[in-house]
Amino acid sequence: MITSDIGAGLRKLVYFVATTLDGFIAAPDGSFDFLPLAPDVAPYLATEWPQTLPTFAHAQLGVASPPTGRFDTVLMGRGTYQPGLAIGVTSPYAHLRQYVFSRTLAPADHPDVEVVAGDPVAFVRDLKTRPGGDIWLCGGGHLAGQLFDEVDELVVKLNPVVAGSGIPLVARGFAPHRFTLTATRPFDSDVVVLRYAR
Repeated sequence: MITSDIGAGLRKLVYFVATTLDGFIAAPDGSFDFLPLAPDVAPYLATEWPQTLPTFAHAQLGVASPPTGRFDTVLMGRGTYQPGLAIGVTSPYAHLRQYVFSRTLAPADHPDVEVVAGDPVAFVRDLKTRPGGDIWLCGGGHLAGQLFDEVDELVVKLNPVVAGSGIPLVARGFAPHRFTLTATRPFDSDVVVLRYAR
């Protein structure tokens, strides 16, 4: 089981996301069906990262309800939240406290999540000072670009796909950041989960 430093008061922001070899997390239109969950990766996620799986998929994947793990909060950009809305899923991660960053969504129309219209950086800095588990940054690239200086850990599900264009892992100006590789987990499907610490 993955643990966090909750007892030490060190609440971390973890950017956990699937990406292509050339660094895209979604197509230009926001779709990500070209990055399917590989059959050999699903059991690993269900065991090691169960909170990152949508609530509606828990029964199918054999995930306990509610799942235990390091996270108690998930952050999403509007583009990450939208695909679920399109199929009628208004609370994709009901087992976590859900924040959606958007200046266009009306909070009253989305009672299953908390809509945040303010500055993401100030919000996350405040969130880190509150008691609780670690915070999962689910996406997307624009939100990650705004919050990247606050990211403590990067977990990448690297897929054997080259997309050519799309929504980047981090959408921001040129600003190189060095991370330290802490773990790798390769799969027969040629997916590799890479864990980095700032």
